[in-house]
Amino acid sequence: MSMQALVLSRYDGPLELTEIARPSPVEGQVLVRIAASGLNPLDTKIRAGSAGHAKHPLPLVLGIDMAGVVEAVGPGVSAFKPGDEVYGMTGGVGGIQGSLAHHAAVDADLLALKPANLSMREAAALPLAFITSYAGIVDRAHLQAGQTVLVHGGAGGVGHVSVQLALALGAQVFATASSRDRDYVAQLGATPIDYRAQSVDQYVQALTQGKGFELVVDTVGGATLDASFAAVKHFGHVVSALGWGNHALAPLSFREASYSGVFTLYPLLSGEHRKHHGEMLREATRLVEAGKLSPRLDPRRFELASAELAYEAITGGTARGKVVVEIA
Repeated sequence: MSMQALVLSRYDGPLELTEIARPSPVEGQVLVRIAASGLNPLDTKIRAGSAGHAKHPLPLVLGIDMAGVVEAVGPGVSAFKPGDEVYGMTGGVGGIQGSLAHHAAVDADLLALKPANLSMREAAALPLAFITSYAGIVDRAHLQAGQTVLVHGGAGGVGHVSVQLALALGAQVFATASSRDRDYVAQLGATPIDYRAQSVDQYVQALTQGKGFELVVDTVGGATLDASFAAVKHFGHVVSALGWGNHALAPLSFREASYSGVFTLYPLLSGEHRKHHGEMLREATRLVEAGKLSPRLDPRRFELASAELAYEAITGGTARGKVVVEIA
């Protein structure tokens, strides 16, 4: 049997709607009829061939995040059955077929049941962002209720989820944001910081009496990671999924603080620790259904035929929220 998928034959080339073989689930896999594909900035880098840590050999089908319905289960799968609505971060990297297709055979360990109160489009926006946030805030930093948290890029894809997760865990949350996103960050429940109007020293002094934040979550990288080292409290913790470049560790050392990196793709690329991805998404489902977590979506609607425009929304910087492609 065949199916339609968007296939990339050369890096930075066009996404071509193509008939390809429909996969069948093998041991430990389920076949999912994909309803929505969530796009991330990382997807655009993989498409450009510029993500050296996220190789995806040509020809390839992009799309890391997805939501859909289980159509069949392979041998050894007992957690899901046909008809289950699921979501996950399931491919689009490392030679694993992505979600810009009608179907995908995916490792059942990577999936969780979709939150009942989210649409497929909304659910597809969550996996990578939540897994990255949870891995940093819970697995690495072991955030405790009452602690102070600074999220850099609080209105971004990972940032807005990190803000909500930290709040759900009982933290006092602050977040840097542009002036256009200030109100949104405040609506989430965080104290917004205009990083253009105040220096790190100024907002650390104003908001923490100069002590710094117990946890700093960097979702931006570059100079923002350096700012994180300058904003963390004595014996505090900094987490980042974007630790590129050269960074002076002296500001961190002087505070006797610690740093953790998050490499969200590792289970997909290596095959290790995949069950924890499913576990994290089950926690996301619990938080969503409890009203403590909701994704921010770009209001524009995209389908396979207009997926090029979805990518342009990310690369052009016009996206206001997560970009999702709906699969007909």
